[in-house]
Amino acid sequence: MMVFVYLAVAIVAEVVATSALKATEGFTRLWPSLLVMVGYALAFYMLSLVLRTMPVGIVYAIWAGLGIVLVAVVGLVVYGQRPDLPAVIGIGLIVAGVLTIQLFSSISTH
Repeated sequence: MMVFVYLAVAIVAEVVATSALKATEGFTRLWPSLLVMVGYALAFYMLSLVLRTMPVGIVYAIWAGLGIVLVAVVGLVVYGQRPDLPAVIGIGLIVAGVLTIQLFSSISTH
């Protein structure tokens, strides 16, 4: 069960780092730049722990898919970037794909 905690931490760290990229202003601002570097380092470290027990393709699909959804939510809430209908549909398809893998695939760790 810890594997899912590690995966959740990896996803949150990646979302924080990606969301902070805009605030770095091209890595010219120290604190946002440090947040990006620490966030990505933590994300990839936690991801490496997850890969000890789960297949890389499944892990990456979940990590990237949920990361996309959460970054879109942060973009909406923090930066006021409202996705249009095709973007919402695409994000919905990503969520459907992640759920399909987790609920029905025999290759993922349950």
